[in-house]
Amino acid sequence: MVAAVRTVLGDIPPGALGVCDAHDHLFLRSPVLPGQELDDPGAAAERLRAFHASGGRAVVQWTPHGMGRGADALAELSRATGTHVVAATGLHQAAHYPPELLDRIREDLAALFVAELTEGIGSTGVRAGLIKVAGAFHAVDAHARLTMTAAAEAHHRTGAPIAVHLELGTAALDVLELLCGELDVPPHRVILGHLGRSPDGAAQLEAARAGAFLAFDGPSRAHHATDWRLPGELAELAGAGFGGQLLLGGDTTVPETPGMPYLLRRLRPRLQKALGADAMEAVLVGNPARAFAFAAPARGA
Repeated sequence: MVAAVRTVLGDIPPGALGVCDAHDHLFLRSPVLPGQELDDPGAAAERLRAFHASGGRAVVQWTPHGMGRGADALAELSRATGTHVVAATGLHQAAHYPPELLDRIREDLAALFVAELTEGIGSTGVRAGLIKVAGAFHAVDAHARLTMTAAAEAHHRTGAPIAVHLELGTAALDVLELLCGELDVPPHRVILGHLGRSPDGAAQLEAARAGAFLAFDGPSRAHHATDWRLPGELAELAGAGFGGQLLLGGDTTVPETPGMPYLLRRLRPRLQKALGADAMEAVLVGNPARAFAFAAPARGA
């Protein structure tokens, strides 16, 4: 299998991805966020155009199964804005779903994930390019173990990368023990999201030493404290030799999130002063190209 990034318009060479927002949402719906849905294709197009105007060329949407991914709109948005879009399969925390939906799909999650990666999401023909799962606060609970076990099986069958929501930035090492220790997922196929939400430098360094990609994502109204810590955190990790594992994302979760345009207009200049131009090129271009490329599957799909 030749390495490729699976976008909503098809597979592309990793080197064609360009400047990448490694964790964001064009569409999102959850009972945890009532009245704050991202469900407007016009607003999604505006954000993509603003991102593209600032030099952005790719957005990885981490919205998983059952949370209003907008799969039927993603291909046209990608074409209209000239921006690569990567969609997700997977499952978030149980709180984001009606119990009846979980009851209906939990028996064979791995098959669902594989189908959305290889055949497409519903009848849209859009194939997912990553598997998104989630930990609990400082723990891997029963739901997380269920979804991560399914994600690992889907990874072994398809080679797809696994992206993990860390609740408030916690439980990174527990997640890696499960995915990479018990379930044999290579650490460089795991992307740990929201690490900046817990300013634990020791845990960040240990996760980096394990070999995972580290996504710092979320200049949102609920997590604004992450911005001023970010230059120092990334500089410390890069200085320790882990600059090749760092990713950056806007994580637009509600309409008021500054998100993807802010990522390049405001955060990029600040981070470039702390890291240098070459390191920022790696964070925004080289690292995402490797993180989101499919690996050769260990088992046939």
